[in-house]
Amino acid sequence: MAGTEHPELGDREERWPVARSEDRHRDAWVVALREDWIRRPDHPDDEPFSRLVLEHPGAVVIVAVDEEERVFCLWQYRHPARRRFVELPAGLLDVDGEDPEATARRELVEEAGLEATDWAPIGTTYSSPGISAEIHHYFLARGLSVVDRGGFVAEHEEADMETGWVPAADLLAAVADGRVTDGHTVIALLMAQARGLLGV
Repeated sequence: MAGTEHPELGDREERWPVARSEDRHRDAWVVALREDWIRRPDHPDDEPFSRLVLEHPGAVVIVAVDEEERVFCLWQYRHPARRRFVELPAGLLDVDGEDPEATARRELVEEAGLEATDWAPIGTTYSSPGISAEIHHYFLARGLSVVDRGGFVAEHEEADMETGWVPAADLLAAVADGRVTDGHTVIALLMAQARGLLGV
């Protein structure tokens, strides 16, 4: 098949010139929407074109696995999709200066009432780079023990969450046949499986 050799396989940092930016929505909440007008590099005379950017601080997702090879799951309602999803413990990178693993440790306590002695990073992905720089860091946690949630009080959708343990093999089967469709849950589980970190 004709064609040139592909560039080096891997994402790379690149910044295109921004002619101007305007906020479309910004308040005290964690996300904001702005509009940027950008140009292609080395084309300074081209007319700038518009792109919407959803600002998001990023998040962590935790695959918490017990000694029976079961994964801790949440069943949570998500209003935009009008569905209750099977999910993994997760949380926003919304504390200044807190590194992703520290956020993951905090969120596992808050959402699951669990601590872990063994942590392994299993990957990082951009959720939807066509509209946002939102980034997710995935971790696998083992050596679990039940702890106090430290005064954390669940509100709104979180107050209605159901929780439970699911055998890893059953959870992966549900991903494969389309019963579990939350993107970050799917990515985290498949990454953990691909790295040989789930004993299934």
